[in-house]
Amino acid sequence: MSIVIRLARAGTKKRPVYHIVVADSRAPRDGRFIERLGYFNPLLPKEKTERLKFDLEKAQAWMKKGAQPSDRVMRFLDAAGIKKREKRNNPEKAIPRKERKATAEEALKVKEAGDAAAKTAATAKAATDAADKKAAAKAAEKPAEAPAAS
Repeated sequence: MSIVIRLARAGTKKRPVYHIVVADSRAPRDGRFIERLGYFNPLLPKEKTERLKFDLEKAQAWMKKGAQPSDRVMRFLDAAGIKKREKRNNPEKAIPRKERKATAEEALKVKEAGDAAAKTAATAKAATDAADKKAAAKAAEKPAEAPAAS
């Protein structure tokens, strides 16, 4: 049985409040849980102390028993200085969609231009190879004919 510390949504439509709960990972998000550790109200300003209430001692006790915190709960634990959260890196997310699309189109054009240049280079190489083969064949025929004429 895998135990997780995660958020369970409560509140009304468009006015969310989340309970921080310890639950079985197979249980529904808002369903059965083992213990409630606190709450999180994302609608309140970040400066307000009522935005987050979290019993950190209970959370540490559950983590010693093997409970895994979710990403959002891990942020709370990192802010409290209990557990270090690994920093994520998604550089494309910071770039606006229009700019991402423009750079993708430019990359495609560069790739097509590179493919065309490679194709012309391959064609030119094939032409020089064919010319070298012809010259080698002519050179091989001439010495063979010279001794026969003597």
